[in-house]
Amino acid sequence: MKKGILLLNLGTPDSPEPPDVATYLREFLMDERVIDVNPVWRYILVNWIIVPSRSKSSSALYKKIWTKRGSPLLFHGRDLRDNLASVLGEEYIVALGMRYRNPSVREALIRLRDQGAGSIHVLPLYPQYASSSTQSSLEETERCLHELNLKVPVSRTTYFFNDPGFIQCFAHNAGKFDLTTYDHFLFSYHGLPERHIYQSARELGISSCSIGTCCDQLTPDNERCYRAAAFATTRMLVKELGIPEGKYTTAFQSRLNNKWLKPFSDHMIREWGKAGKKRILAFSPSFVADCLETTYEVGTEYLEIFREHGGEQLDLVPSLNADLSWAEALAAMIRK
Repeated sequence: MKKGILLLNLGTPDSPEPPDVATYLREFLMDERVIDVNPVWRYILVNWIIVPSRSKSSSALYKKIWTKRGSPLLFHGRDLRDNLASVLGEEYIVALGMRYRNPSVREALIRLRDQGAGSIHVLPLYPQYASSSTQSSLEETERCLHELNLKVPVSRTTYFFNDPGFIQCFAHNAGKFDLTTYDHFLFSYHGLPERHIYQSARELGISSCSIGTCCDQLTPDNERCYRAAAFATTRMLVKELGIPEGKYTTAFQSRLNNKWLKPFSDHMIREWGKAGKKRILAFSPSFVADCLETTYEVGTEYLEIFREHGGEQLDLVPSLNADLSWAEALAAMIRK
């Protein structure tokens, strides 16, 4: 019996056209772990307000990053799947599933079943644990396993932000830049509502959380706190790269309102431009594949913001995508 590996990622529209983008947004935003409000209000908010108002604008953005191979998130995922299978060898079967849209988690599990997987290791490709990404993907996997009546041993990786291989791969990509030429370094993580951090604290049995200095040190109690894990990832990358204290900032992007994790990445970019900084190097270590949030939001929008406020150059460290060294690091995680 072969060992099955299920790689999970968030997902992408089937095409950049407005109807497909609307379908993706609707499926994504109707997840109760993404918008955790009353189901009736969530239905109204998503189907009557957000999707109608954002489908066309989001479609225009997806068209800016779409390639002949399709969505970068998807083709990088497929390439990583194939590279990982090659590194692991014939003892393993590797499948890729997306939490939203295609290929679905159910399709990936069927592939593993039909190819004779006698066990399954589930590996969500989110370095830092979050309820709205990691837990949602794991719960969808459980639902599909039950629906398919797939009774095999199942193990899981819930986070890998502190994995040495993950850190070294990102540091290697940063090594392609001359770090001595930058005034400041931005470590930009996908934002979350602050209430998600409070909820995670309650789930971990932490009675009080102030979203403060408790995240400055990593402990067994806060390894599944998204904010603490983000700060820890930054510290490990800074140490690996030898970036001096005072020359880097951890911030959060892609917010929907002001009740999300702070500081906001775009605000920091604006302030650095006004302060006379000329060159910024940005990292997006909550993503292992380049996508709309990295290539366009950070690589294009943040560069425009920086230049509008006096800056000159903002470079983005590429994500890990399907690099062979990343496949090897994942293989090492799996074998452990």
